[in-house]
Amino acid sequence: MRLSIVFFCCLFFLVPVRAETVLSYDVNGSNSWYPYFIDENAKDPGILAELVPNIFALTPIRLEAKHYPPKRTNQALASGALDFDVVSPSWFEGGELGENFVQSQPIFAIKEHVVVLAGAQDDWMDISKIRGQEIGTVRGYLYHDDSQFTRVDFKSERELIIALQKGRIQAAIAGDLTALYWAKELEVPIALAAVHSDGVLVIRLRREHQGLLKQINGAISQLRDQGAIDALLAKYTSGQSVVSRLSN
Repeated sequence: MRLSIVFFCCLFFLVPVRAETVLSYDVNGSNSWYPYFIDENAKDPGILAELVPNIFALTPIRLEAKHYPPKRTNQALASGALDFDVVSPSWFEGGELGENFVQSQPIFAIKEHVVVLAGAQDDWMDISKIRGQEIGTVRGYLYHDDSQFTRVDFKSERELIIALQKGRIQAAIAGDLTALYWAKELEVPIALAAVHSDGVLVIRLRREHQGLLKQINGAISQLRDQGAIDALLAKYTSGQSVVSRLSN
């Protein structure tokens, strides 16, 4: 009897335990990427700060949030220190994320404009006007055509609006909601001129995890079908010009 118990215990400990899948990620942008990321400890932390955990809560995958400046986020993804982030293919030249990555299905739409002071928009309604010009950008951010203009990097979208106000730059590139938010907060009259990119946000996942895409895409579809994504967008935009364009 004692031998049987010992034998059973040995078999029990020989059974392999399947390790839990944990993915590290970063969605904080410049730390001024309102309304997409505000403060993970706030009651309303931001669209992506809420949505990404909600997506993965519908999968067996667990998350580990990390926070890097944008340039270091890209480096961490390249090295494998991060497993995924959330980007728009429209930010990349040719819409290509690179051979080391795969992408989820679209989550919701996102648009960025050339941003100028109010009254100057007529001079910047043609996107070709940025060619050869000094254009305000966020350090570490990706721009699909930044070979065509001279980047003038600032640390955040908030700093872009301040630079416009102070005349340090004549035009910047920023997401429409983010630019409008900081203009209101800083009381700087701005205008949205030419559209610079118009696309969708996706999860940019390192290719070695592509086997998880089916679960991730299923979770995104479930939240969209339930109306949860549109409800979250409405919560943070209060009727501003953001629509998912994916629910129909």
